[in-house]
Amino acid sequence: MINNTSISSEIIKRQINNSGIKNIGLASIREMRKIINKIEEESGQKFIRMEMGVPGLKPPVVAMEAEIESLQSEVSSKYPDIDGIHELKYEISRFAKNFIDIEVSSRSCIPTVGSINGAFISLMVAGRAHKKQDTVLFLDPGFPVHKQLVKMLGLKQTNFDVYNYRGEKLRDKLESFLASENISTILYSNPNNPSWICFTEKELQIIGELANRYNITVLEDLAYFAMDSRTDLSVPGKAPFQPTVARYTDNYVLLISSSKTFNYAGSRIGMMLISDKLFDADFQDLLEYYSSSNFGHAVLFGTIYPTTAGVSHSSQYGLAAILKAVNDGKYKFTYEINEYSERAKIMKSIFCNNGFKLVYDKDEDQPLADGFFFTVSYQGMSGEELVKALFFHGISAISLEATGSERKEGIRACVSQVSQNQFLELEKRLQQFHQDNNVNHKNCHILEHDAAMLAIQAATSSNEVMLSER
Repeated sequence: MINNTSISSEIIKRQINNSGIKNIGLASIREMRKIINKIEEESGQKFIRMEMGVPGLKPPVVAMEAEIESLQSEVSSKYPDIDGIHELKYEISRFAKNFIDIEVSSRSCIPTVGSINGAFISLMVAGRAHKKQDTVLFLDPGFPVHKQLVKMLGLKQTNFDVYNYRGEKLRDKLESFLASENISTILYSNPNNPSWICFTEKELQIIGELANRYNITVLEDLAYFAMDSRTDLSVPGKAPFQPTVARYTDNYVLLISSSKTFNYAGSRIGMMLISDKLFDADFQDLLEYYSSSNFGHAVLFGTIYPTTAGVSHSSQYGLAAILKAVNDGKYKFTYEINEYSERAKIMKSIFCNNGFKLVYDKDEDQPLADGFFFTVSYQGMSGEELVKALFFHGISAISLEATGSERKEGIRACVSQVSQNQFLELEKRLQQFHQDNNVNHKNCHILEHDAAMLAIQAATSSNEVMLSER
């Protein structure tokens, strides 16, 4: 299984042993990243890195210029307001109207230290709003760190893999959990990390209607905003808009990341949009933890203030500049992030032409979009075994088992760190993997092999041109 690898198996074994990790197939993303860095340093060769969802494009110039200007005006000497600077809150509200087609007042639009901080804040308050509703329901598969947050906060959690309950089937499945009346919050990502499934309007309506009936808060993680490549959301104020549960309930908190959509990960800033009705709502059980029963007050003064005390001044000015350019139609952010779908299409074909199968492949009856993530399996291997086997071929990914997926044979691949000039090397390593494992079975054949190789070569030759245009 580990013969003829591109990177010395002895180096890989040694670095795994030095790490103290007993099973690389179950290592966390950050643990895996640290080991890979050591292997690359010792071997002088690069991994095909698909384990971590890190943006792979350049940040917008308008953001960097705005941050620099703000620093030169000495904003770093002043504490920012915990609910955000006026300019940013105003542009977030505009963005909600222009690209989601919902009305959220600027006071309910709050910058957070990344989207994960927004999840922490929302879970802490919504999870304590009703004493008897002490459980978070995850519509899996999902982001493992969200489950870690729930555990850290001392809340209970439950979950199910939503893939087998698409469309109208979702209603009965959700009701089977909500009928117990212990669910405080429903959390999911859309598009989904890791499967890249996208909820339909019908499904979002079902979630919203049930949230109304059972008085549940929906946390909708929009970390991959506008990244469903099948829909063009490039024109502000004109349909189509980002699908959202917010059209069907006022019991929502939307979490929007600037990391992937705007390639702005390093500044650690995200957006939390709370419906005005929920922001103003009172929950008497919050008084056990906060000085006020008001949801918005608990978020701002009871949670943000004692944890982060707000988001850094300069990054707020940077994001405000991005959003203003986007809202004014001067910066077409969707054109930038389409690069991920182009990479995914080619990478899927490389995997499928070397014996792999897609795990999650449809949204109801429609083929899944090409995007930031995709999922694959290989006959005869669990996800844990496949992660380990690919690791010894210089390819990193994570097992679906860690995401709440019922499809434990699969792995999640992220396209963002795989540059187009690595496609030929990915093809070479997967050919060797397939040969070493000697499995012959029908694969998904997204593209015929010759067509796939032509696409790889074309992408590779044009890579420098594409990057220069960014």
